[in-house]
Amino acid sequence: MSTAPPDSWVPDDVPLDRPSVARMYDFFLGGGHNFAVDRQAAQRAIALWPDLPQVMQVNRAFLRRAVDFLTAQGIEQFLDIGSGIPTAGNVHEVAQRANPAARVVYVDIDPVAVAHSRALLKDAPLTAVIQADARRPEQVLGHPETARLLDLRRPVAVLVVALLHFVSADAEALGLIRALRDATPRGSYLALSHATAERASEEMRQQAVQLYAAATSQMTFRSPAAIARYFEGYALAEPGLVYLPRWRPEEADDLFVEDPERSLMVGGVGRRA
Repeated sequence: MSTAPPDSWVPDDVPLDRPSVARMYDFFLGGGHNFAVDRQAAQRAIALWPDLPQVMQVNRAFLRRAVDFLTAQGIEQFLDIGSGIPTAGNVHEVAQRANPAARVVYVDIDPVAVAHSRALLKDAPLTAVIQADARRPEQVLGHPETARLLDLRRPVAVLVVALLHFVSADAEALGLIRALRDATPRGSYLALSHATAERASEEMRQQAVQLYAAATSQMTFRSPAAIARYFEGYALAEPGLVYLPRWRPEEADDLFVEDPERSLMVGGVGRRA
C-alpha cells in the first residue's frame, strides 16, 4: 500500500478529512489510490468484519462473471454506475476481451476515482468516465459522453454493483433503478449486488452503520426481499438472486463457495422483459 498519494492523480480540490467509500474499496482490494483517512476507516471496518477484504474480492469476482455472461448474451454496451477506482479486471477489459467493439461508460462521484480512471483510459476510445451523482440518473443518462458512446435505443447492460447500500433512502434507491430501467429498451440487462446482513448480529449491523456514518456515503443493509424489488420488470437469469459466491461459480475453491452467506452480499442479473 502506498502511504501518500502520488500528485499526478490527486485533484487539487479533494477533501482529505473524510474517508471515501470508493477509496476504502480500493484499499480493501489492495490498491494504492487511498489516503490515510481512508486506510484508518478501512482498518476499523476490518477489525469489526475480518472477512471484509475477501468480501470485496467476492464482489469483484461477481462483476467479472456477470460481464462475461452479458457479453455471451451479445451485449456490447455497458453503463457501470458507481464504478470506483480502477483495479485489475475492469469492465472494459473483461468485455473487450470477448468483444473488442464493446463500449463502456464508467460513472462515479468520487473525484479521485474519476481522475485516475480518465488517466488510465485516455487512450481507450471505446470507454468514457463521467463524474456524476448516481442519485441523479438524468445526469448520467443526459451526459454528452453517455450519448457519444451508448445508443440507448439498443440493449445495454446497466451495472449497479455494491452501490445501492450507500443510498440510504429506499424510495431514492428504487427510483434510481426504475429510471435506468425505463431509459433502456427491452433486451437490456441489470447486474446488481447489495449488502445484506441477515447472518450478522444487530450489534454488528449497527457498528457498521456507525462506521460509515463518517464517510462520504452511509451504509444501509437491506433484506433479500427488499433487494429483489430492484429487479421488477426484469427476468432473472439463473440462479436468480443469490449470495454472490453462488452466482455461477467457476471453481470449487472460489472464495466462500462452501459458505456463501459469509459474503453478506447478494446479487443477480436480469433481462428487461
